[in-house]
Amino acid sequence: MNSKQILVIDDEENMRHFLKSLLVKEGYEVSLAADGLEGLQLLEEQIFDIILCDIRMPNMDGLEFLKNLHGEKASATIITMSAYGTIDLAIETMQLGAYDYISKPFKPPEIILTLKKAEERERLRRENLVLRQEVERKYNFHNIIGKSPQILSLCEMIKKIAQHKTPVLITGESGTGKELVAKAIHYNSPRSSRIMLAINCSAIPETLLESELFGYKKGAFTGAISNRKGLFEEASEGSILLDEIGELSPALQVKLLRVLQDGEIRRLGEQRPIHIDVRIIAATAKDLSREVPRGTFREDLFYRLNVLPVHIPPLRERAGDIPLLVDHFIQKCNDSCDLHIEGITPPALKILINYRWPGNVRELENVIERSMVMTDNEKIGEQDLPESIRRNESDAVDDAAETEYSIKKMEKMMEEKLIRKALERTRGNKSRAARILEISYPALLSKINDYGIEQ
Repeated sequence: MNSKQILVIDDEENMRHFLKSLLVKEGYEVSLAADGLEGLQLLEEQIFDIILCDIRMPNMDGLEFLKNLHGEKASATIITMSAYGTIDLAIETMQLGAYDYISKPFKPPEIILTLKKAEERERLRRENLVLRQEVERKYNFHNIIGKSPQILSLCEMIKKIAQHKTPVLITGESGTGKELVAKAIHYNSPRSSRIMLAINCSAIPETLLESELFGYKKGAFTGAISNRKGLFEEASEGSILLDEIGELSPALQVKLLRVLQDGEIRRLGEQRPIHIDVRIIAATAKDLSREVPRGTFREDLFYRLNVLPVHIPPLRERAGDIPLLVDHFIQKCNDSCDLHIEGITPPALKILINYRWPGNVRELENVIERSMVMTDNEKIGEQDLPESIRRNESDAVDDAAETEYSIKKMEKMMEEKLIRKALERTRGNKSRAARILEISYPALLSKINDYGIEQ
């Protein structure tokens, strides 16, 4: 049975009883009111899902009733009725908040169909609200996991820059979470109720990418059988993420620069400019400041995009965040895969902390999910980790040395390795470790914090 609560407001007693009899048979619970005032009184006592309201009534007519609805009272889906219907009257009621309008006399199937449509509309509205709340919760900056100074600073920056329309350039290695940060910026901004669209500039051929971004006019090229909006138009009043912006061709870089300068686009095949209001968030794993002197990225475009730069540190520079990330991914995988893994053993966690993570957070998540699926134990153990992860940190340094030619980076890697070895040898005694390393105790504490070494 349908438990929907319906309020019928009509000054004709016969109509009230006819509607009540009809709707009760359909499973609705029905309350009756003879005019708008009586309807408002009932709304003070009870919440209704749907209101059927006549327009012409004494004391308070339907239009006045609509004008007096506020707060929770206005949450009901309202359908107005009148035997004196005109298009202007229907428009007026909808401007005041009504969902639909029915002219009297009507047949029973007509009123039932209208109610079913109203219910479906309300169901979709509530589903969309739940989905939006879930998206906003998922991409809240609090869900950027970590307690390291770098991550805390990143979250503070997101809170500040989210409030403005200024372009953002997010940089970081592959797998660090650039899209997550972009969505956190959007969903914590005044544009959060609008759409955010994302496109990978490296995954689409140049000819297709231009039409995807800017749209096209019918007949602009073979196959353009109708006008089509591009992503810039589709994201109107929202945000657009241009991922891997460093892969844009020179021609498209010029067109993007025009968008940033003028706030206008032109569809392919059209001369008329179209004004757009969209926030541009760009992301790249490249160092664009190095690409500029090489001539592969326009200097003027770089400075337009780099107004609010956001850098996401690689996971190896914030190893202290790994235990938090591991707990988060275990819980996430338990929920999505219906598993019941209780955690990870200390030796296994130590291996993860000592690993260099070339694939960053994305690689860590994949390793945790694989290990959880493969283990037969209540906790992830050393034996559950992939062989490549289980190799000790000296192997990782040796591997890095084969591809890393920066003396400064290798010095840091060796320094971190020596600190870890000294702490292991002294069983965590920092004073003794500092003496072995021949550095001061405060210097050791500072380096332990810099490298995110857990003790």
